[in-house]
Amino acid sequence: MKMFKTKEEVISTIIKEKNILIVQDLDGVCIPLVQDPLKREINKEYVKDVARLREKFAVLTCGEHEGRRGVNRLVEKALNSKTTAKENGFYLPGLAACGVEFQDRYSNLCYPGLQDNEINFLAKVPKLMRSMLTNELKEFLPNISNDLRNKFINVAVCDTRFTPTLNFNEILTYVKNDYIKIKDLQLIMVKIMNNLIEESKNCGLDNSFYLHLMPNLGLKNGREIMKYATQNEFGTTDIQFIIKGAIKEAGLLFLLNKYISNKTGVYPFGENFNVRNAPKTLNKLIDLCKRKIPSDQMPLLIGVGDTVTSIKDNKDKSWLRGGSDRGFLTLIQRLGESYKKENQVVFVNSSNDQVLRPRVNGIDMKGISDPNDDLKFDMVINDGPKEYIDWFKQLASNF
Repeated sequence: MKMFKTKEEVISTIIKEKNILIVQDLDGVCIPLVQDPLKREINKEYVKDVARLREKFAVLTCGEHEGRRGVNRLVEKALNSKTTAKENGFYLPGLAACGVEFQDRYSNLCYPGLQDNEINFLAKVPKLMRSMLTNELKEFLPNISNDLRNKFINVAVCDTRFTPTLNFNEILTYVKNDYIKIKDLQLIMVKIMNNLIEESKNCGLDNSFYLHLMPNLGLKNGREIMKYATQNEFGTTDIQFIIKGAIKEAGLLFLLNKYISNKTGVYPFGENFNVRNAPKTLNKLIDLCKRKIPSDQMPLLIGVGDTVTSIKDNKDKSWLRGGSDRGFLTLIQRLGESYKKENQVVFVNSSNDQVLRPRVNGIDMKGISDPNDDLKFDMVINDGPKEYIDWFKQLASNF
């Protein structure tokens, strides 16, 4: 029987080390999941607690820092000021857009690995998305009013700068009692996003982008596997149009490179290291760390995420394991084993009445993990972002 550590035990493990780095996802961890991403909120006290940790904390998210949908806007709203965060270093430092948008606590930004022609194409994607979705919904939901259709489209098309996204949470909720329709809508999402990939190839960007499905069931032939709806949950609700190579496990090494350079003055992987030129497999990422980072420079790593999946494929009698946080959490666990450090892996139950996700229930991890899963959680936050923020406050008070 798997027993998780208590919150106090995990804090005790962390604070006895001087050299630590907390690497944390955002949405579903410290920001409650909502159907309309523009209605997200972040806790003011949490923002201030992050600042207390300084270089010991970094975000690793598929969301974005800047733009009207960026987390920086949530921070400013929480502080009721557009200047306080900049003046006091209250922005959340770290890597966003799954690895291509980096900022420090003062929102000084850089875009490691991005090319101008890629940025220019990404700027056109939301408009193309909107046009394609409008046509699909007119055919799929012909009897709804123009106002309702436009509302769905406005919520669904997330016009982020580097990770334009289709978010179908609100549309799926509209047909939630008809799981055949939900699966059809998931196929519409994939169709639109695949059309965008083809459009990018027509613009000479054959190897620039890929589709990130949230949640997913891992990879098959280099593509993420759709998690289709069941009677208990929607499955895949979002698809992001992302820069190829922008995966969180590569992002973890980028953050380590920055962290160690700030400590020692030397970038272990080189000053120009980024997610685009990083190794592509978990084993090679670990090998690079072992070759370049001495044990006394490797920090104790604490990984926090909420998007991890595991579903049994009865046909192949195998497990389909995925989720956007699985890779970097697994890498943190493996690096702990390699460096003989007590790295901590924390899972936050993010399911709520607006967004249905699998959740740990006692020792029941159905939909998240399985008996043969290599990824093991040290601690589970059962009651979502609110409980996590309370725990984080307790941790930050030690610094």
